[in-house]
Amino acid sequence: MPNVVVLDYGAGNLRSVVKAFEHEGADTVLTSDPAVARAADRLVLPGQGHFGQCIERLESSGLGDAVREVVAAGRPFLGICVGMQLLFEGSEEAPGARGLAFLPGEIRRIPTDLHLPHVGWNAVEFTARGAADPLLAGVAGPEPAYFYHVHSYALLDPDGPDILGRCTYDCGFGTIVGRDNVWGAQFHPEKSQEAGLRMLRNFSET
Repeated sequence: MPNVVVLDYGAGNLRSVVKAFEHEGADTVLTSDPAVARAADRLVLPGQGHFGQCIERLESSGLGDAVREVVAAGRPFLGICVGMQLLFEGSEEAPGARGLAFLPGEIRRIPTDLHLPHVGWNAVEFTARGAADPLLAGVAGPEPAYFYHVHSYALLDPDGPDILGRCTYDCGFGTIVGRDNVWGAQFHPEKSQEAGLRMLRNFSET
């Protein structure tokens, strides 16, 4: 099996994520096959678009059950952008649609008069937990790092127990989360130059 399996469930162009992992030396495959996903050493759930549509595609494809099996087995799992949002119980974007619920909380629309979606580079401050987390080795420090964000919804809880990194766009939100073998990044690490690529390299080596 490849070192990293990236899930293809019809949620956008995922080749950039695969290429970023390959750039960092990871043996990587993109798959829509639940059997391949179940056997993964490390599993990545990217995503862009609407929360409700993404979770429906994930579940109807059989990949949702594969994700649960991998997480239950204690193997590393990373959600990116909407893939991070799907780690939570639900989202205001899709009332009634249930997320994977690996982490408690609900995703909400950013309350701002600024332009949405929030697009571009923004500073991420790291929590004490983030500074000690293996996903952020060589990335987290006393100074913020910059990552590329594209989103209108977020985890509006910058101080929760699972927050590894937080960001501000007129209000604070959690942009890196983690608990046990589950991690999520609201931004796009594959588009975030050295800091983002280092995160992907760390994930492929956890």
